[in-house]
Amino acid sequence: MQNNIQYSINYLMMKEIIRFELNHEPRELELDNDLILAWALRINFGMTGVKVGCELGLCGACTVLLDNEPVRSCILPVSEVQGKKVLTIEGLAKNGELHPLQKAFMKHDALQCGFCTPGMILNAYGLLMKNPEPSRKEIIEGMEENLCRCGAYTRIIDAIQTAAKEMKGGVAL
Repeated sequence: MQNNIQYSINYLMMKEIIRFELNHEPRELELDNDLILAWALRINFGMTGVKVGCELGLCGACTVLLDNEPVRSCILPVSEVQGKKVLTIEGLAKNGELHPLQKAFMKHDALQCGFCTPGMILNAYGLLMKNPEPSRKEIIEGMEENLCRCGAYTRIIDAIQTAAKEMKGGVAL
């Protein structure tokens, strides 16, 4: 009995408040264990654009931006976002206007089933932030770790090239 009471006290004391920015808005989340970011975003904040595929960080469906860097949210503990900025696909559009990457994916039919699309777009966004005018080869290399089971890779590459041209090197949020 004494051990159970001590365990309960320790458990209650482990709660942590994580404060971060989600899609340009300040947020906080009280945690009693280290939840994975993908599930926290989906369950606690309704960001269902964050897809969970392999849960091993291999497929890229769960990609979000963390301080403008693409990360795999299915393997990232939510405690790692303390004081940082998280961007999901839901935060990419501005004032109801789709981002050029989102438009280009639609134009080139690069979203086929759509499951990988949010992760693809956010990874592409991260790529274009670092290299606003990538060559086709650089796009392929930058996107090679995001998997598409439908095989829409050529259309995805074309969409990224189109968006890069439309954005004319300017990637602003």
